[in-house]
Amino acid sequence: MLSLWNEEDAAQFARDPQLGLRIYSSQLLGRDTDLVLHGGGNTSVKGRLRNVFGKDEEVLFVKGSGWDLQTIAAPGFAPVRLDYLRALAALPELSDTDMMRELRLALLDPAAPTPSVEAILHALVPTRYVDHTHADAVVAISNSPGGEQALRALYGKDVLVLPYVMPGFILARQVHEATRGVDWSRLQGIVLLHHGIITFDDDCRASYERMVALVSKAEDYLCDRGVWGSAAAGTVTAQTQDYQRLASLRLAASQLFGAPMLVRWDRSPAAVGFAGLANAASIATRGPLTPDHSIHTKPHSAVLDADPLPGLQQFADDYRARFSRHAQPHHTCLDPVARTAVWRERGMVYLAQDTRRLQVVADISQHTVRAMQWGEALGGWTALPAQDLFDLEYWELEQAKLKRGAARAEFEGRVVLVTGAASGIGRACVDAFVAKGAAVVALDIVPGITQQWRSAQVLGLVCDVTRGEDIQKALEAAVGHFGGIDILVSNAGSFPASCPLGSMDDKVWEDSLALNLSAHMRLLRACVPFLSLGLQPGVVFIGSKNVPAPGPGAGAYSVAKAGLAQLARVAALELGGKGIRVNTLHPNAVFDTGIWSEDVLAARARSYQMSVEDYKRNNVLGCTVQSSDVARLAVLMAGEGFSRTTGAQVPVDGGNERVI
Repeated sequence: MLSLWNEEDAAQFARDPQLGLRIYSSQLLGRDTDLVLHGGGNTSVKGRLRNVFGKDEEVLFVKGSGWDLQTIAAPGFAPVRLDYLRALAALPELSDTDMMRELRLALLDPAAPTPSVEAILHALVPTRYVDHTHADAVVAISNSPGGEQALRALYGKDVLVLPYVMPGFILARQVHEATRGVDWSRLQGIVLLHHGIITFDDDCRASYERMVALVSKAEDYLCDRGVWGSAAAGTVTAQTQDYQRLASLRLAASQLFGAPMLVRWDRSPAAVGFAGLANAASIATRGPLTPDHSIHTKPHSAVLDADPLPGLQQFADDYRARFSRHAQPHHTCLDPVARTAVWRERGMVYLAQDTRRLQVVADISQHTVRAMQWGEALGGWTALPAQDLFDLEYWELEQAKLKRGAARAEFEGRVVLVTGAASGIGRACVDAFVAKGAAVVALDIVPGITQQWRSAQVLGLVCDVTRGEDIQKALEAAVGHFGGIDILVSNAGSFPASCPLGSMDDKVWEDSLALNLSAHMRLLRACVPFLSLGLQPGVVFIGSKNVPAPGPGAGAYSVAKAGLAQLARVAALELGGKGIRVNTLHPNAVFDTGIWSEDVLAARARSYQMSVEDYKRNNVLGCTVQSSDVARLAVLMAGEGFSRTTGAQVPVDGGNERVI
């Protein structure tokens, strides 16, 4: 592990003398996923603030709840009265719920985030800066036979090695007792077995680089024993039925969870290599890298065979039995759905209720799989006993969050596929579904689609929907990434240049039918097997005003769109028995789409002897129609409001006299 400290960068942060360097080194720690993942770890700095009475108070600025070290900024550090925290540490006992209330009471800014549960521990360390990470190498060594002795020998008397206890007040009391009379000037760090490592100093850079040095020692230890870089690697060729099985797994998991879930299939060499190990099932069910991870990933993985459903159910049965063995009357059982799974010979599978959590689960699992193999090579992966893991997963602070609950967005956990997504109505549909919490697969022939949305909620894929092989490849990528397809918004299309039938070019005609009609049929056909396993499945076709009210010169377009309307009606009849709703929107004069350039708009306005603005509002309601208006109705059609409607054709045109 190398120090990332750069004096020029540090100087920019140091303009804030109180928090600047603390922000800088925290971001350096957060940048290294071998140290912390997704909100893990915490940092602090001691300083002073002047209160309303003009008196300076000693303050601990500690990472606040909900902030990530990689992106933390000044508002992410909660200012807490230092003397109050030290007084709390002297109490003989304090429940974590009471502790969090006291931490809120000790804040000097009521608008600040809730202080880290380790705030009292940070207050006990007398140096100005304190850094706490969950370094993979350190924790992996402690999760192996003789790990404690190995760490003591590795670090000597310069580092205090403490047995695992619960985070929060119990951990603060442990450190308080263990450091009575200690010479802090000779102590370089504290290792918390199965948990992490703490470093500290009055100098920010020294504390950060001490973390780097101590973790590097652990990494060198793994290298010296031939363990570092020893993780298995493999490859697998995905079969068509594997994607069907994945969609079935997602449906079953959602039913167990009681709400839509997402599923991701990890076929990376590391994941496939681990899943191919003869003892993968044994290692993966012994426990997590650090018990903090169990809040995100459950205490261990499920084990899936070729048919993954029995393994998912077995995990749920075992989870409920485990709860019965360890629970106290005040505990509320969490959902019994695995968050990670070893799919034998195929790789790893991740499950979560939204895209953010799915990424958290994936990242934690990837680090854990590597660390498990280190531990196994050191003599056997040895996690904490089941009771300790249960106590952390059912920590009173986590149970309190469960009782408070959080409202789910309407489409959270559901997967929407949108074609023609790079611009116009398609792009607006992607944005509208993302705003409602959906995971969205955005298809377009434009190469830039892959980078258009820098969001975990959107998977952009290049796809020519007139090519069946492109469609199949895109659907497999979509199902592998999110686990299934619930809603299809079939939008891709083009408007050929105006041409009377008497002089119609064969290629113009055939190209219009290929994209505006046949491509929709091929896409629907390929999606049906996944929609049949979807959650509240539905299809929204984007048609045109030209269906009920065609215009001269638009024959190639009008005929194709009329065929699409008929396709939708037939699909509604055929797919209704599978619970799949099929509805159509007919937009008109949506002027913020690609076909309406300024020149085209001006020419059309002149042909009607109108100004451009009057032409835009040339409808019964006298309003303009935008892509976002169409997208809003597409979302409504896909949601609960249209749950009893199929076969409908709805105009989005401000009221067209010819249609009415």
